[in-house]
Amino acid sequence: MNIKITADSTCDLSPQLVSIYDIEITPLYIIKEGKAYKDMKEIAPGDIFDHVSSGGAITSTSAVNLDDYISYFKPLSKKHDAVIHLDISADFSSCYQNACMAAKEFDNVYVVDTRNLSTGSGLLVLEAAEMAERGKSPEKIVEALNELTSKVEASFVIDKLDYLRKGGRCSALAALGANLLSLRPCIEVKDGKMGVGKKYRGTFEKCIMQYVKERLQGRTDIDTKRIFITHPPFEYHGLVDEVRKEIAKYVKFDEVLETHAGCTVSSHCGPGTLGILFMRK
Repeated sequence: MNIKITADSTCDLSPQLVSIYDIEITPLYIIKEGKAYKDMKEIAPGDIFDHVSSGGAITSTSAVNLDDYISYFKPLSKKHDAVIHLDISADFSSCYQNACMAAKEFDNVYVVDTRNLSTGSGLLVLEAAEMAERGKSPEKIVEALNELTSKVEASFVIDKLDYLRKGGRCSALAALGANLLSLRPCIEVKDGKMGVGKKYRGTFEKCIMQYVKERLQGRTDIDTKRIFITHPPFEYHGLVDEVRKEIAKYVKFDEVLETHAGCTVSSHCGPGTLGILFMRK
């Protein structure tokens, strides 16, 4: 069967991966000073960081709407035997709900709630593309994806809480205390929801190395197929190279893929954010 895999822009897959796997991306909207911009098409993370650093208000995000989804699905459903669309967790956005409503207009469009975000969703998108290449039916692919959602491990360490504070996701007092004590919280996704895990202390670079070690060391339940190192576009003097070396100390992955977080993660977490995302067996 000719199956088309699509995903919303929060999956944070690189343009190279999108091209290799022939994935269609549906952009969310980034709201800056009351105007909506299409994620990674009309606005990039650097635009957000420059805007905020120059005194502008924090940006917000808006889901892909029903009409957009219908417009995206209509030509794809005609060209392909089936369309399988993967969305950011329904607990984070109404994208999934809107996509499901749009899918009712077609008899060959399937929608999957990844219960995740960023390359946590991206891992599932690539799995879907590979299953389609192997000739699995759309029903079997959707069934497999729904089983795999609970096996994704997605987390990020945040350098400073300034963006979370400005976005109303933590108090000014909590942000001040974390910055004064050099605390770097780990944000984890579990069962489709986001929460705070361990709070690391020290320089961002030191905390990242400790975080990678604790995520990977001594584990036998990790799927070694691929791991993502995901972060907004920034320069941390070779930090990503050091992360690669640290990963290799504990687990030998077939692929170690670096991607840049898109506008959605960047607008919530800020420029100083890095995570490793992988799957369990």
